[in-house]
Amino acid sequence: MQLVDAHCHFDFPEFDGRREAELELARSRGVSHLVIPGVRQPDWGRVRQTALAHDGLFYCLGVHPWFVEEHSEGDLAELERLLRSEPERCVALGECGLDRLRGRLEAQWPWFEAQVGLASAMNLPLVIHSVKTHDEVHGLLRRMQWTGRALVHGFTGSFQQAEKLVDLGCFIGVGGVITHPRARKTREAISRLPTESLVLETDAPDMSPEGVPPGRNSPAFLPQILDSLARIRGVGQEALAQALTDNVSRLYGWPPDGIGE
Repeated sequence: MQLVDAHCHFDFPEFDGRREAELELARSRGVSHLVIPGVRQPDWGRVRQTALAHDGLFYCLGVHPWFVEEHSEGDLAELERLLRSEPERCVALGECGLDRLRGRLEAQWPWFEAQVGLASAMNLPLVIHSVKTHDEVHGLLRRMQWTGRALVHGFTGSFQQAEKLVDLGCFIGVGGVITHPRARKTREAISRLPTESLVLETDAPDMSPEGVPPGRNSPAFLPQILDSLARIRGVGQEALAQALTDNVSRLYGWPPDGIGE
């Protein structure tokens, strides 16, 4: 059984000094690949170096909504320059998006719109952060006539919101939140969505599954999320794992017979 962590902040300092051990443990549990999203320009180099230092690791570059006010138009130009150079193992633009609970939406909007436009122009997948803004994200993608591939990571909305995003071609990121019984709305939404719209992620070191202390999440816990997803949907783990691997390959543009080839 092969699993791919579609969204994992493996470059974060929380993994310093234990990165090799965590990666070895994850691989022993069937996690063969992971994708590291970029969140701010000063970290892009670290993201790239972390990915290139290990087999099976890939990355994205983008400006996260929490950090937009640290950036200038020159950083957006640099993002475009880097992406147009088609750097090795860079598979998407992100993470970008909107967050109603942190920062100012009016500052986040132009950065999200610019990055959606850039991904569209370059035919790149998009990795989207959306916290209590699923309707706004849907509206912007629809207004900009988005037709590409996108991951709405760490989804915690309703079935109706997820369905609208899926109709636009988005994949829905399934993370540790579904392992918590109290997350009834999200669990119900995930149980009803088509399997071909789902991908697994940890968002490590954040979004810890049940029983894992906050800030101590790891790609090694991806099988726990798979187990919860299989239980919620009433299906076997092996067939589900294969379907999810096919989905993440479609998201990031990998051939079905070889991830990252």
